[in-house]
Amino acid sequence: MFKRTFITTTLGLAAAACLTSVQAQTTPIKFQLDWRFEGPSALFLTPAAKGYFKDAKLDVAIDAGNGSGGTVTRVASGAYDMGFADLAALMEFHANNPDAPNKPVAVMMVYNDTPASVMALKKSGIKTPADLSGKKLGAPVFDAGRRAFPIFAKANAVTNVAWTAMDPPLRETMLVRGDIDAITGFTFTSLLNLEARGVKAEDVVVLPYPNYGVKLYGNAIIASPKLVKENPAAIKAFLAAFAKGAKDVIGNPTAAIADVKARDGIVNTELETRRLKLAIDTVINSANARAEGFGQVNGPRLALMASQVSDAFNTKTRVNPDAVWNGSFLPAKAALDVLPKK
Repeated sequence: MFKRTFITTTLGLAAAACLTSVQAQTTPIKFQLDWRFEGPSALFLTPAAKGYFKDAKLDVAIDAGNGSGGTVTRVASGAYDMGFADLAALMEFHANNPDAPNKPVAVMMVYNDTPASVMALKKSGIKTPADLSGKKLGAPVFDAGRRAFPIFAKANAVTNVAWTAMDPPLRETMLVRGDIDAITGFTFTSLLNLEARGVKAEDVVVLPYPNYGVKLYGNAIIASPKLVKENPAAIKAFLAAFAKGAKDVIGNPTAAIADVKARDGIVNTELETRRLKLAIDTVINSANARAEGFGQVNGPRLALMASQVSDAFNTKTRVNPDAVWNGSFLPAKAALDVLPKK
């Protein structure tokens, strides 16, 4: 009896030690999105739901965000290890905080083209960027499209624009009411929000920044300098698992929305499926993305963006493109082959 108890106890202790060892090998990653849980967040929620992060020995906690600027700041503060943010917001942080000890870096490009666009109702008479001169535009002060509008304006000789600021939920409402002539925003966000307010898609004029001379990159995965220094293997593992999940999402966006719905039960499945598909078609599987390769950037284009952001955002110092991007953690080329051919 004593021998049996001894053996059982010994096995139990061994199992506990083994479990502790496995847990010790798992790296916790706090990750913040740029916005609330919507269709495009499936890119991160699906690899989590399918266990890809777990298989990579990562314990990834994904939280909603309230804007790219906030995500950059929280990763910089150490509150989060990684995040998803607009590259322009990251560049601005670097250039306005040259002495900050903890500046995050972009490690994988996801939105190869900025999703920003100017949107107006057809009845306004606005058809081209030139028609925006002298008009009243509206957007939240932190909106990526509004921040980058000087680049759009310079490329298209737009002048004398008056801005109205509002909270994000009021942007499309004010356009529908006629309080403003046009808005800036992510196409896959504002276009569908306008439809939700009774506006038909065919009654909306969309002027995408990439179509009118603005070759800015969009959102990238960013990492804290602490994680870069102390656990580069975790970043590599995260990006490999993410790429695997992204391929699933791009291949079957309808199924991927179930993972968003599981995280936030009030989301409209049909609406978020359309939003995700629109994001894939316009900024993820874009011509530029297929030319440069998923997850990667083009050096001269990155340098041009750094210069444009420095001017448009009136930063304290010039943006150094080499300081904001680190592509050394990207998976092998085969793992990045996630985009379907068009």
